[in-house]
Amino acid sequence: MRGIPPAGGTDSPAHARRPADELLALARGGDGEAFRDLVEPYRRELQVHCYRILGSVQDAEDLLQETLLAAWRGIGGYEERASVRTWLYRIATNRCLNLLRAGARRPHEYAAHQPGIPLPEPSHRREEPSWLEPYPDVLLDEIADRTPGPEARYEVRESISLAFLAALQQLPPRQRAVLVLRDVLEFRAGEVAGMLDTTENAVTSALRRARSALAHELPGPGRESAPLPHSPLERRITNDFSRAFEAGDVGAIVAMLTDDASLSMPPLPLEYRGPDAIGNFLATIALRAGRRHVMIPTRANGQPAFGCYRRDPGTPILHAHGVFVLTLAGDRIAALTRFLDNSLLAAFGLPRSLRD
Repeated sequence: MRGIPPAGGTDSPAHARRPADELLALARGGDGEAFRDLVEPYRRELQVHCYRILGSVQDAEDLLQETLLAAWRGIGGYEERASVRTWLYRIATNRCLNLLRAGARRPHEYAAHQPGIPLPEPSHRREEPSWLEPYPDVLLDEIADRTPGPEARYEVRESISLAFLAALQQLPPRQRAVLVLRDVLEFRAGEVAGMLDTTENAVTSALRRARSALAHELPGPGRESAPLPHSPLERRITNDFSRAFEAGDVGAIVAMLTDDASLSMPPLPLEYRGPDAIGNFLATIALRAGRRHVMIPTRANGQPAFGCYRRDPGTPILHAHGVFVLTLAGDRIAALTRFLDNSLLAAFGLPRSLRD
């Protein structure tokens, strides 16, 4: 069986301007370029869908490729009872659920991370490592605009935020999929039932339980909203944080935190809550005497982020030290999330080391 043609290849103007029904007919006849043009508008949003369910950018990309290959192989059996988009989402969702049921997640080099010195006792400890990874904003720009209707439970920006994704990962896989399909993507209950080979009542029940569980995990509605992306207020907060972190000024960072701020370090299942606990962690671990960093700005999950690099006192080399993402609330920082895996930097176009 031939593989599907790669994305981003040679343009095929003869196909690109054809209606979807003509592309579908050509694809059924074995035209790989027509198939690519047929599914290309959905490629990035399908990857984001897999990311929401799995929490991992690499897992999401792997599942996207599996989805498109399965669709290519099964195009002859596509009966057009649902749109091509719905059909693709059915394949992608079930592939994600199969992966989660099998427990066949990629082994994570930091799952058993052992720091060089003992960490302070965390305020909260989860039973399992966190598989959540940051998603580069530059990839979100490639998604076609599908603005949700007024009855949507989660707006696009909220549905890719770290707070939402972290809460979502706490749900059982099937509830996770139902909530994303219904409340984020706005598929009808009947459509979701068809995707998951279940009943509308089962979908409604799973959605109710998922919403209830998520309400306990997400910040309350009274929390002041984050400043608009790229706004002067957001730039001021992120610039102040970057300067303070690079200077090792723990007091300045603590002064920027909300009273209920948290610090976490996926995949470690540890969380430090409140300015005192975070300040103690920064003073004794991240910014202890002699440690200095350089922060390279980027964006992840619709939020300000940094590639973090640690200075080597003996050389002009700056070594990668993970990805830092800020969650803002009003003019304060509500969460600091440092992702330990240095391989994540590549997705943001950042190197593993810099010269000072």
